[in-house]
Amino acid sequence: MLLLVWATCWILLTLSRPTCSLEISGYDSNAVICSQGLSDCIMKDVMPLPAEEVDAVDVHNLTPHIKLCCNNSALCTLCLVIDTEICVNPDKDMEDEYHSGFNEETKETKASVTLCYYAALKLPTCKKVEFTINLRALTQESQAKMSMVIIKPDRISFSSEVFVYDSKSSHLRQKIVFPSLKEVCLEQQKRVKECNPPSITTVIREEISSVELQFPGSSEHLPCVCIQYEQNGTCQRWNRTTIPLYSVTHCMCLQVWYEDEDRPIRTQSCPFRNKNVVQRNIWQNVSVSIDQGKMNNNEAMLLWNLSAPCRLEGEVWPCHIRSSCWEIKGFKQQLTHGTWKQNSKGFWEKKGVFENINLQFSPCVMVKIKGMAHELGPFCFNNTDRFRWTLLVVGVLLLICLTLLTFYFLHGYVKKWVWSWHHGGFVKIGQEGHVVLLSPPDVDEGVSKLVSGLGSLLHTQGFRVSVDQWSRRDQCKLGPLPWFHSQLLEQNSRVVLVLSHKALERMEELAHQHKEVIKAKGENKGIPKILSPYSDMFTASLCIIQTEKQLGRTGERFILVKFDSNQRNDKKLPVLLQGLPLFQLPSQIQALLAELSVQRTGSRYSRRTWIDWKCSVSDGWNPAEYTTM
Repeated sequence: MLLLVWATCWILLTLSRPTCSLEISGYDSNAVICSQGLSDCIMKDVMPLPAEEVDAVDVHNLTPHIKLCCNNSALCTLCLVIDTEICVNPDKDMEDEYHSGFNEETKETKASVTLCYYAALKLPTCKKVEFTINLRALTQESQAKMSMVIIKPDRISFSSEVFVYDSKSSHLRQKIVFPSLKEVCLEQQKRVKECNPPSITTVIREEISSVELQFPGSSEHLPCVCIQYEQNGTCQRWNRTTIPLYSVTHCMCLQVWYEDEDRPIRTQSCPFRNKNVVQRNIWQNVSVSIDQGKMNNNEAMLLWNLSAPCRLEGEVWPCHIRSSCWEIKGFKQQLTHGTWKQNSKGFWEKKGVFENINLQFSPCVMVKIKGMAHELGPFCFNNTDRFRWTLLVVGVLLLICLTLLTFYFLHGYVKKWVWSWHHGGFVKIGQEGHVVLLSPPDVDEGVSKLVSGLGSLLHTQGFRVSVDQWSRRDQCKLGPLPWFHSQLLEQNSRVVLVLSHKALERMEELAHQHKEVIKAKGENKGIPKILSPYSDMFTASLCIIQTEKQLGRTGERFILVKFDSNQRNDKKLPVLLQGLPLFQLPSQIQALLAELSVQRTGSRYSRRTWIDWKCSVSDGWNPAEYTTM
C-alpha cells in the first residue's frame, strides 16, 4: 500500500524549474498559505539540524519564487516564496507507531515540514511549518500544497545565488538567483527603497571662483560624493560642498550615494559638458615632458608624455628650434591613437615615441589640441630658459643659507648691540675685558662660595677675572689698597660689587660713626674709634664711587649684584649706590654677561683718578650724605 501511494505521488507531481518573477504581492510580514486539507498552519524559526523523527508527510517538490512584497506605505522589498507539494502517508501502522495523536473519527493528525535556504558561503536559515492534516478534506488522495512567504530573507541580498532544500531529503534541492538591484530598479524604481539614490545639482559661482554642490531632498544628512574625470575614470572621494573652479573640466563627473547599506545605488552626473567657462581649464592643465632613449638597434628615439584632466583630440610632432620651432616632417602622431591611462592624481596620460630621430640638435615637441586657437609648446629636452630659472632659484637659496649661517655665528654680537642700544649711552662692542670681583664685608661661608662660583663662571665665559678671595698673597705683598689700585689700572676693567644684608648694615654703621665723630669734636670729648675707609676694599670701592660722583661722573665702572638666595637682602639701596646697574643672580646672569661685554667710553681709570680719590679721602669722607633717605 505504501509503495502504491509513493508511486502515485511521483506520477501526479512533476519537478518544475525555479523561476524569477517580479510580481507584486501584498504581504507585509512572513506568512504561510496552506491548501485544503491542511489547517492551523504555523511557521517558526528552527535551528538547521537534521530531523530526528519520521513525519507523516514527505516533500516531493519545491518551487522557489522571488516577488516584490509591499507594505501599506507602498514601499516594496524582495521576498522569497517557496511553493511546496507534499504527500501524506495514511498507513495505519505508521500512524499508530509515530502519531499517537491520530483521531480515527475525524481522520486528523498533526505533522510538520522543515525547509531551509542559504546563499553561497552563508549559514543556512530554516523555517518549520506545523499544521493539522484532515485526510477527508484532501482534494486529491494523499496530496497537499503550501506556500511559505519570507520577507527579507536572512543573509540574502540582490544578485545572490540561493539554495532551497528539505531538511529530511538532501537530494531535494533547488537553486534560484535573485535579480540584481539594477534589474529591479528598471521595473520598480519608485516603489523600492534601494532604488532611490540622492540627487545632485551644481551652481557655478564665478565671483568666488568655485562650484557649489547642492543635494535636493537630503536635508537630514549629506550623501557621499566622489569626483572622476571621464565616466570610466577613477572616482576620488570629495568631502566638501564646493569645488575650485580652476579644477572643473567638461569631462568631470560626480557620483553621489548614501553610506547606508540598504541604498547602495549611486547617481552619476556629468554637468559640465557644455559649459564654455570651464573649457580653458583643460588647456591650462596640459603638461608635456620629453626624454631621450635608444631602440634595440641603438638608434635614437624621442619619448614624449602628455597629461591632461580629460582625454584629448589633437596632434603631436617634433620640431627644431630656429627663429621658431620648425616641424620635422614625417613624425606627426594623433592623440586619439593608442591608449590613455589614468595616473594617481586622476589625470589622463598619453605616451608616445618618435623613432629614428636625430637628437644632436635638441629637438622639441609641439602640440595642437582640437578646439584650441593656438598651439602648445615648444617643449624641449634641453630647456635653457628652465635652466636659467633653476640657476636663479639655486642662487637665491644659497644666499639665504649664507645669511642664516652668518647670523648664527654673529648673533652674540648682534644681541650685545641691541642690549647696548636699549640701555643708552655711547658704547662699543669689544672683546671680554677685565672684571674685579669684590666680596661684601664680613662675609660668611655661604656668601664666599657664591662669590667664588660667580668668579669661576665669569672665567669660563672668557673674562679676565680678579677675585679678592683668590688674591690674598698679592694683597699681603702689595697691601690691599695698592692691589685694588693695580687692578683698576687694567684695560677695560669693571668692578662687580657683591651686596648683602651685612654690606648695607656696614654702610649705615659708617654713617653713624661719622656723626659721632662730629659730635665728639664739638664737645671736646675723646674721638670714638671708627673704621678707616682703607680698612677693606669694599669701603675703598665706596670712596671711589663717591669721588666719581663728586667729579660729575656716573660711576659706570661699577656693577652691583645680589644673590636671590639671600632672603634678608631686601633693604633699600643707599643714595650712594642708586643709579648703578643692579642684577639679581642667578636669574639675571645673562643680562650681567651682556653688561660686562659692553665697553663704556669715557670711563677710564688713571693715576689722576687715584690722586683725586686720595685727596677726597684725606679731606674727609662723609658717608652720612649717601645713606638711605
